[in-house]
Amino acid sequence: MAVASGRRAVSREKSRPSVFWPLAAVVVPLTGIFAKIEIEDADKLPREGAFVLAPNHYSNFDPLVVAVVVWRLGRAPSFMAKESLFRVPVLGAALRATGMVPVSRSSSASAARDTIRGSEQLVEHGRGVIVYPEGTLTRDPDLWPMRGKTGAVRLSIAGDIPLVPMAHWGVQEIMPRYGKIRLWPLRRRVRVVLGDPILPSEHGADVSRPSTLVAATDVLMDRISGLLARLRGGTPPEQRWNPSAHGQTETGRLES
Repeated sequence: MAVASGRRAVSREKSRPSVFWPLAAVVVPLTGIFAKIEIEDADKLPREGAFVLAPNHYSNFDPLVVAVVVWRLGRAPSFMAKESLFRVPVLGAALRATGMVPVSRSSSASAARDTIRGSEQLVEHGRGVIVYPEGTLTRDPDLWPMRGKTGAVRLSIAGDIPLVPMAHWGVQEIMPRYGKIRLWPLRRRVRVVLGDPILPSEHGADVSRPSTLVAATDVLMDRISGLLARLRGGTPPEQRWNPSAHGQTETGRLES
């Protein structure tokens, strides 16, 4: 796995023994069988302290790639997970042990409080979290990022945490969207690039004002689309794909 920006120092969270060690011992070499990952601008990911990493999402395999990238860059990878999963016996304990952050799909006051608590925990423990701003696999026919949700921005603003855009390309050759994993050829090239960290609060975004959250999310999606264009070439569509405008549910199927 190549890191274009050179070798990085390992953070304290990775150097301390944790549940991530046995997980990495399995996930890193397994992912390496299928993906030859090349990283550009690795220095954009903070070496210490809290961060929110926002990648594009077009394959069920790409969370493994993103997790390996974060681990290789010296940080422990944690994802946002649905709040309901934290109430499942055993699974909930496992999610907490790996630093996963609960997220509610609602926009209620309790969901807002959960976001604030999640951001406070990130700051307190100096952890990062990976949040897919699209919320699910892109529905765009050409795999460009679609319309984003405000979760990543809300989390960033609530804790004044750097929001790092990220794009990757090549995973679709390993596992196409809604497809099965392709076992051959092995070690397909996957390119990854990180962008400059964003602090939405510096641009006037406010968790109490939905309009500014949407505007800040649009800025984030523009950054991700620009990074993806840098990797794959071509120009992103002028208007991002909106699933509801095409009668699509979150599973990507047409509504009846």
